Amino acid sequence: MKKYNVGILGATGAVGREMLKVLEERKFPVENIRLFASKRSAGKKMLFKGKEYEIEEAKKGIYTGIDILLGAVENEQAKEFIPSAIENGAVVIDNSSAYRMADDVPLIVPEVNPEAVENHKGLIANPNCATIIGLVAVNELNKYSEIERMIVSTYQAVSGAGSGGITELDAEIKAIAEGKNFVMETFPYQIAYNLIPQIGGFDEKGYSSEEMKFQKEGRKILGNPKLKVNCTCIRVPVYRSHSESITIEFKDKIDAAKAREILSKADGVKLVDDPYNKKYPMPLDTSDQDLVYVGRIREDITNDEGKGLTLWCCGDQVRKGAATNAVQIGELLIKKGMI
Repeated sequence: MKKYNVGILGATGAVGREMLKVLEERKFPVENIRLFASKRSAGKKMLFKGKEYEIEEAKKGIYTGIDILLGAVENEQAKEFIPSAIENGAVVIDNSSAYRMADDVPLIVPEVNPEAVENHKGLIANPNCATIIGLVAVNELNKYSEIERMIVSTYQAVSGAGSGGITELDAEIKAIAEGKNFVMETFPYQIAYNLIPQIGGFDEKGYSSEEMKFQKEGRKILGNPKLKVNCTCIRVPVYRSHSESITIEFKDKIDAAKAREILSKADGVKLVDDPYNKKYPMPLDTSDQDLVYVGRIREDITNDEGKGLTLWCCGDQVRKGAATNAVQIGELLIKKGMI
């Protein structure tokens, strides 16, 4: 099997570390790997397949000899470094939101729109984590009958805000137990034993930037510019795995039994739907793996035409919502002989 030179931009962050782990787990055909991070991390070493690799400082012009570069940095760094990598011949799979809505950049969830990889011009965007999880859950239903409208509530783990989110939740729980004061840095309010109904800044209509991603990205990925999504995003005191409540309005009639049949065979989905025996998706069960668990499937009793369903899904946002999805895109490139 042909092997490839792979780079990870932002290798020391939560997603970058997970990318390294997923590459090894999925036996990605790596010939050589290069790891890039900030100046303060340069010179340190990370382990891949039992061998230590030295971290290089991320800067322009050094991404030579790389076939695939996985990006796991914030928007500003993505815009600074990615063009240089493309100029040096790498195909970049970027996890930031910097290029997601660019017309000439494919936005891909491999289970949903793998054909879009054929349109890349050196850059492919990885969607938002909540978008990936939700679309994997509803994709096969959308094939059965086109989705016209969704009402979505996301319950997003603190690790979605990076390692600082985990540290802050831990510190608050400990401080509260000891009766001590604590400082909020990652979140605007206490997250321990609390919910915060804001992720990102608000627009003029009162929707946060995270909430609008589902509609904008969903339209592009599903190829449906008329898709309507009303989303509410909530930060919850859960360490890992995002959960979503989704009510769907379809073009045609569909009942819960048919939906279960479809989802039992859906790629990337594990059907966990036996509520009478207390079996349904939960964050603890979906962490550190790559399937999106779907359950609590029921007909929308407010839809008199029989065209509505409500479901609940959970998925690991660090893996399937970021690192694994990016690696799967790399696998698509290889499968299609595009690299």
